[in-house]
Amino acid sequence: MSKGLATDGTATVGTATVGTATVGTTAGPGATERSGATQPVAPVIDAHQHLWHYNEVEYDWMSGEQEVLKRDHLPAELERLMAGAGVTGTVAVQARRTVAETEWLLSVAARHPFILGVVGWVDFTSPRLEADLERLATDAALVGVRELIHDMPDLGYATSNVHVAGVRAAARHGLAYDLLLKPQHLPAATALVDLLPDQRFVVDHCAKPDVAAGGVQPWARDLAELARRDNVWCKLSGLVTEADWEGQADVDFVPYADVVLGAFGPDRVMVGSDWPVCTCARDYRGTMDLARLLVSRLSAEEQARVLAGTCLEFYGLRPPA
Repeated sequence: MSKGLATDGTATVGTATVGTATVGTTAGPGATERSGATQPVAPVIDAHQHLWHYNEVEYDWMSGEQEVLKRDHLPAELERLMAGAGVTGTVAVQARRTVAETEWLLSVAARHPFILGVVGWVDFTSPRLEADLERLATDAALVGVRELIHDMPDLGYATSNVHVAGVRAAARHGLAYDLLLKPQHLPAATALVDLLPDQRFVVDHCAKPDVAAGGVQPWARDLAELARRDNVWCKLSGLVTEADWEGQADVDFVPYADVVLGAFGPDRVMVGSDWPVCTCARDYRGTMDLARLLVSRLSAEEQARVLAGTCLEFYGLRPPA
């Protein structure tokens, strides 16, 4: 790994230029996408984004501060934004706890080749779980599943019998498992991984450290402990919405990226936008520019891994044409 990557959150940087695009602070809910900007150099696979037809009943998790999300977010818009940000493929991730949404995402992926894979949802409590997994997993686009661990009232939900059995069932069908966590869920997630050492896991959004408050510990310590398990990867994603939505300096994200890269190494880190959720704080291009900045001190080979190769390998995706 390149020099300067620490796990204690003490690293700092000055101004930075990534590829041909100088990165600054792009902030504010509903920020307008830039046009006519110089295209970034290195292609990117976006390991984490969402799509939806909005309605207030099924997307009741959106708060009053997230008005920018309360509309349709569909492939045509995403494809345009990807072209402007140098992104060549994506992984679409569930945003509702319904099998119907998983089926819809798979149908969307079948019509839009830039969607390389889908991380869906299945009901771990359902007597139909095995049948649903067997049916859905026949579609090669389904590459993983996840449950919303961080929304569960029990901090130990990750190691509950029903959850462990569900993740084990997903593994039998060759599916990866996305760990959606907050810092307080990391110890239980580590215990889950220890129960299932042959399953592939990836931590979404770096387990959501408190960037706005500058909090690093115990998040960094607990994430590093989880990273000691070599069947766990991490998405360098979601940080912009853990920061100040009205404007957070790029430099403030560096300690968090350094913790992730120092703990997992470039071979187990991938970047994601978390679009459209990211637009509460930064536009799509700004979010992906920040991702490039945060890995800019790595070697060219390491950057290629984090920006594309790791995601393709972890999910078993076919590279975009």
